Amino acid sequence: MIERVKGTAQGRNVSAAYKDLVWTVVAADDENLDLVGQTSQALSKLESNLIELGSDKTSIVSAQVYIANIDDKPIMDQVWCEWIGSDPDNWPQRACLGVNLGGNWLIEVTVTAVRQV
Repeated sequence: MIERVKGTAQGRNVSAAYKDLVWTVVAADDENLDLVGQTSQALSKLESNLIELGSDKTSIVSAQVYIANIDDKPIMDQVWCEWIGSDPDNWPQRACLGVNLGGNWLIEVTVTAVRQV
């Protein structure tokens, strides 16, 4: 009953779905990009993961954004707002936390969304 989409990291999947809910987590593929680049890359992957399980960014109900430097939140917010769009009816609940992501990773995003199937 649970659908799981395998990732490359051992011990975890990148996405899962159960009934009408989808969960997914993303980071950028290229840790050498700046925060704008990593955020853009991560959000593009996020959209692909959602579509793969029958959802999309307009159906995100909850998002958690982890960034390496919380002082850079306004930079990430600008990219997020361009990506999520201007219609407040499609905006999810979102939290943003400053965390140590290790290496040169600057952002990781996890969401819960509703399927459109």
